[in-house]
Amino acid sequence: MAFPKRRNYQEQKKQRLVIVGSKNPVKIKSTENAFQSLFEDYFLVEGLNVNSSVNDQPHGEVETYTGAYNRAFEAKKAFPEADFWVGIEGGVDEVGEQMVAFAWMVILDPSGQIGKAKTATFFLPEAISSLIRKGMELGEADDRVFQRTNSKQGNGAVGILTNGVVNRLEYYQQAVTLALIPFVHKKLY
Repeated sequence: MAFPKRRNYQEQKKQRLVIVGSKNPVKIKSTENAFQSLFEDYFLVEGLNVNSSVNDQPHGEVETYTGAYNRAFEAKKAFPEADFWVGIEGGVDEVGEQMVAFAWMVILDPSGQIGKAKTATFFLPEAISSLIRKGMELGEADDRVFQRTNSKQGNGAVGILTNGVVNRLEYYQQAVTLALIPFVHKKLY
């Protein structure tokens, strides 16, 4: 019987810590999946409630990106001994007379490197858009229109509107993976 060769304990990679600037389980899991898929290290990914210093429902690219950056930066200030800090912020914007939804991802490391990426953008139905224009957050508007509870910690608007074909976890994970490119190819960035 052939047994696989044992690995030397000293050859094993160390555990690395990633802090996500949110306690939202979808944001934490999408970050964990992205890091695990790109690196051989073992990552412990933890969420931390931090202030984004933007509106609860960011409007426009700049405010949404700023919220993501602030979340990563505040996570770094709160837990400086981590290896990476991640900020994820969902936002909306007006395109003509319609509203779109998207999210920005920002990743920081101790060397000062910044990785950033944005999810795909999709148009929201008017029933949701009108509630957001009246001051409601996207997640709350989803809950009201679709008679759900706490959808922003689940499949969110993207999952609801695609009947689950595009789930929020994968939607965020792809953008977190793209934001990790500068850390995968350090010599190019």
